[in-house]
Amino acid sequence: MTVELTVLALAGLLQAIQFAAFSIAANRQVGPSVAMGPRDDPPALSGIAGRLQRALNNHFEGLILFTLAVVLVTLGGAASGLTAACAWIYLVARTAYVPAYVLGWVPWRSVIWTVGFAATLVMILASLF
Repeated sequence: MTVELTVLALAGLLQAIQFAAFSIAANRQVGPSVAMGPRDDPPALSGIAGRLQRALNNHFEGLILFTLAVVLVTLGGAASGLTAACAWIYLVARTAYVPAYVLGWVPWRSVIWTVGFAATLVMILASLF
């Protein structure tokens, strides 16, 4: 398995950990009756639960583009030291993004996001050359 695919698998595990953290925080905030209900009118989450939810949603968005980058690099035979480094940079940035978002690190949250996004774009560009 390529480094990029390994990092993609780890990014998937990060997504699962984020989902678990969000679920626990949200259930604590709204209580089990709301959490197990039909959620026809889902409550707005605030504080840490709301931030974990937004960080999770942001990772879903970023993971789509990162997955595309990994597929392009892997199937296109463009894996290299550069793309492997970019994959690790993406994962480190996504991991750092969670506490940055939850703890409200301004402007670092945006800087961290930009680093992960840029690493993904470099991977996509590398697949073209």
